[in-house]
Amino acid sequence: MQQYHNLVANTLSEGTYKPNRTGIDTIASFSESYTIDLSKGFPLLTTKQLDGYRWDSLIHELLWYLSGKEHIRELSKKTGIWDAWADEKGRLDTAYGRFWRRYPVPENGLPGETWPDDSHRWMTVETPASADAGPRRTFDQIGYALDQLRENPHSRRIVVNAWHPANAAVSTLPPCHYTFVFNVQGETLNVHLTQRSGDIALGVPFNIAAYSLLATAVAQRTGFELGEFGHTVVDAHVYCGAGDRGEWYAQNLGRLQDRLEEVTAKEEYRRVREWLLETAPAEQSDSNQLDHVPNLLEQLARESRDRPEISVADVPLDDLTAEDIELLGYESADSLEFAVAEWWQTQQSHQR
Repeated sequence: MQQYHNLVANTLSEGTYKPNRTGIDTIASFSESYTIDLSKGFPLLTTKQLDGYRWDSLIHELLWYLSGKEHIRELSKKTGIWDAWADEKGRLDTAYGRFWRRYPVPENGLPGETWPDDSHRWMTVETPASADAGPRRTFDQIGYALDQLRENPHSRRIVVNAWHPANAAVSTLPPCHYTFVFNVQGETLNVHLTQRSGDIALGVPFNIAAYSLLATAVAQRTGFELGEFGHTVVDAHVYCGAGDRGEWYAQNLGRLQDRLEEVTAKEEYRRVREWLLETAPAEQSDSNQLDHVPNLLEQLARESRDRPEISVADVPLDDLTAEDIELLGYESADSLEFAVAEWWQTQQSHQR
């Protein structure tokens, strides 16, 4: 998938060295955008392996978003992708699907504001488990989007938002992919995703596939042809290691980028990779593969294969299960391993 390869190449070639809160340094670029034509096949990356347990994790995570649940008790049985951030009861302070399906609505709001009453069709008044708390008013954004696409498809207001500033200010990990818009052009349904932060090696391939799957399911249920997936990543970054390995990039990123500028054919990325591994200090044992640059260079050297297809059973969106989704005709290059910076940071804090 050339759009993804362009994202990798642009960030490595033009990005800047940028330390961050995880303790794993990055090479980052600003406001990377692209579109992918979903009518030409399902955009699951083929220059590394993303089927098997990775695909299962992706599906179960998306279904968890659609469930609107604030806990991961069922999700944990299928994938440990969120386990490090949950409390002892399996609850998360991160929004995502909870806000997709249950966005909190104020009781009165500020003077001059207009809010739906309790009888509004996308509103729910939830009774809390504790008698000490009052009822909560929530709004189903996915239900709203589906109904608008059926009843008012030319609307430019079909927006789903997982960001609440007050939640984000104190949440352990506020949403990275925080808002998306459904947009109809002619007979086609398009989706545009904006994310504030994107881990290019690990997160972005999942984001592309998950939202393309969501677009497929929604188009199928609202009678539209599948159009394009648009994607904007505000801070697109490649993790480049901890300790001496990460600091090496602070002094040598220019040298790496000079070599990348000389690349004229895909296989030449492997020469850059060999130079990097010979020149940079070894990664420390507890942070192995937190430097994502070498394996991304390997991906750039690989040829993309034909896109697979996706089959989604014709059932209501709320009834969709993992068994209703089938990946067809997927062939990929060998697997490449990348360590998760967020997970490493969490483990380090637990050891202190």
